[in-house]
Amino acid sequence: MSKFENLNLANCLVRALKEKGYETPTPIQADAIPPILKGQDLVGCAQTGTGKTAAFAIPTLHRLLTTGKRNATGGKKHKLIRALVLAPTRELAVQIGESFSAYSRFSKLRHAVVYGGVSQIPQVRKLRAGVDSLIATPGRLLDLIEQGHVDLSNIEVLIFDEADQMLDMGFIPDLRKIEKHCPDKRQTLMFSATMPPAIRKLAGEWLHKPANVQTARVSAPAANIHQSVYFVERRQKARLLELLLNSSATGRTLVFSRTKHGADKIVKFLHKGKIRAAAIHGNKSQSARQKALAQFKSPSPPVLVATDIAARGLDISDVSHVINYDLPETPETYVHRIGRTARAGASGQAVSFVTSDAVYTLRGIEKLTRRKIDVATDHPELTSDVAPAPTVAQGKSFRRGSKAPWKQRRQTTATSKSDNKNRRAGKPDQPSAAGAVSKGSAKRKRRRPAGRK
Repeated sequence: MSKFENLNLANCLVRALKEKGYETPTPIQADAIPPILKGQDLVGCAQTGTGKTAAFAIPTLHRLLTTGKRNATGGKKHKLIRALVLAPTRELAVQIGESFSAYSRFSKLRHAVVYGGVSQIPQVRKLRAGVDSLIATPGRLLDLIEQGHVDLSNIEVLIFDEADQMLDMGFIPDLRKIEKHCPDKRQTLMFSATMPPAIRKLAGEWLHKPANVQTARVSAPAANIHQSVYFVERRQKARLLELLLNSSATGRTLVFSRTKHGADKIVKFLHKGKIRAAAIHGNKSQSARQKALAQFKSPSPPVLVATDIAARGLDISDVSHVINYDLPETPETYVHRIGRTARAGASGQAVSFVTSDAVYTLRGIEKLTRRKIDVATDHPELTSDVAPAPTVAQGKSFRRGSKAPWKQRRQTTATSKSDNKNRRAGKPDQPSAAGAVSKGSAKRKRRRPAGRK
């Protein structure tokens, strides 16, 4: 495999990559960088944690350094924005900005990152000073365009990162508006870990004869992630999480909740159990979200409880465990979630809590990933406080859609549907299987309306 220095990149980029310890491109980088350097449009699909950001950032910076309209040191030309990267979340936008900073540190290129949830004044000030590249979330970018602070008429490279996430979050109308502000003659790149048909359709509209790069089967989790599930009743999930965190040698642990309110409740419960935890979701201020991420990256990290919107695209090293407290609504999101662990060739654990109403979601995940997920039965110490762990056979039965195998079904003497039907027709109830008559089974006389005989 060739090295970065053999890709004919600008010297300042090669120097920056060496300082970061990058020598050999990852598969997605090795396949994507050459066609991008040639000016081709590209659709890139690869597992999370394989270096997609560098795959588009490095050749884009090379283009800005070596071709096109070079920004002058002053005047109107200095305000030309030549490259635009669109990202679905603030955190991902910030991380892409950090990558652009690291790779261009020995050049005079400048970039800005704009996103909502914070004051736009510092962002506008930086845009007025002039930038070569802009990394943005769609909503804030449209606001700045409408206010006249951003001009996209000189865009040479348009990049959609995590395109499927922007589709799921309803950004497609905004993306269409933004795309219309960009010139038709441009290079367009689209990257994601999954590529559903709707995104393929958009690629056909916005990209011209794109190169297709796919380094792994779509929606295939990394092979070095050990996946397992616990079948558990909903009311016992919080206690199971606490016991699992206390009994297992977990390192940096990321817990996913389906809702913002649920994430806050989990943190509150863990605090009662003397477990340090922090939440990150859309209702948190940007400063609070950045503080939680900083703590999570520290040598003594708390358990980070996140929603899908807040956690998508997080690039944090050494995440040992991902716990799906709630299974996601779509199987594709599951792949993104567990992709937060086992990054850069490391190994990791992905644990999911499955209730009886989430069985069909589990089926969809297994169908998408083409893999049966192991039923966790290796923690007998949990069974004293939590429902008994099912056997593998029981787990298979539960996966097929039956009720939880360890759950005691209450025996009731309520009337059957046929009894209710007979009662409405004025007929006597049928005896129960035991030969007894259920309560209230005696034939009741119909009340006649007043005035009738």
